[in-house]
Amino acid sequence: MFAEERRAEIAKLVSSARRVNGADLARRYDVTMETVRRDLAALEVDGKLRRVHGGAVTVEQSTATESSIELRQGVNTPEKRRIAARAYRLLRESDVSAVILDAGSTTEILADLIAASDFSLKSGSDRLIITHALHIAVKLAEADGIVLDLVGGQLRKMTWAAVGTRAAEHFSSIRPDIALIGVNGLDEEFGLSTPGLNEAIVKTAIVRSARRVVLLCDSAKFGRESLVRFAGLQDLDAIITDKAPEGSLAEALEEANVEVLIA
Repeated sequence: MFAEERRAEIAKLVSSARRVNGADLARRYDVTMETVRRDLAALEVDGKLRRVHGGAVTVEQSTATESSIELRQGVNTPEKRRIAARAYRLLRESDVSAVILDAGSTTEILADLIAASDFSLKSGSDRLIITHALHIAVKLAEADGIVLDLVGGQLRKMTWAAVGTRAAEHFSSIRPDIALIGVNGLDEEFGLSTPGLNEAIVKTAIVRSARRVVLLCDSAKFGRESLVRFAGLQDLDAIITDKAPEGSLAEALEEANVEVLIA
């Protein structure tokens, strides 16, 4: 096979699979890794893909770009609603008393579900909900059955969340029962990632603080790498998603003993 034909096939493969592994390409086309690297480099110059560690992804999967909260609220809404509903049932069933809600469009839907009910414990006591997300706090300010702890810091307009050292220090000083977190990218090697460094600092503090960490993640984020890694798969206890992970991601989650809950 000529180089041009091989590169055309690789471009189609990336477009359909969204991500390709360099070693897999070398075996598929019976060429060396050096040849694969040249192919990927040439395709990147042509704007056909973007190279990442170990392979390549589609061009639109930029590590440094991020949609605003308003835009993300309209993306994958049916999937996110199912994920939020499953997370709500998990909280109800576990009867936990102290909960962190991370910033994000899926956790905002979860906040709507909480606000629409009496969210008190089975004993009748209020639950403590801790969040650094302004849009979530507004929804929960008058909710029944909860005490709201709003974490302060510098407000990031893109996500309406408090970020930076002050917010991270607050989370580092507490030990809640469970944290429900969002993510921009979930990759078997790179782990959990987000575009902003200051936001990543806060997310890392959240993950380290909670006794149990549950990721709310729609399947569109599988195999994606954003700019800043804030946790590894081994830091998760469970993931709630709309579609079962497959291939190497599924294997990595199983190896890390992460429970996968399908909404």
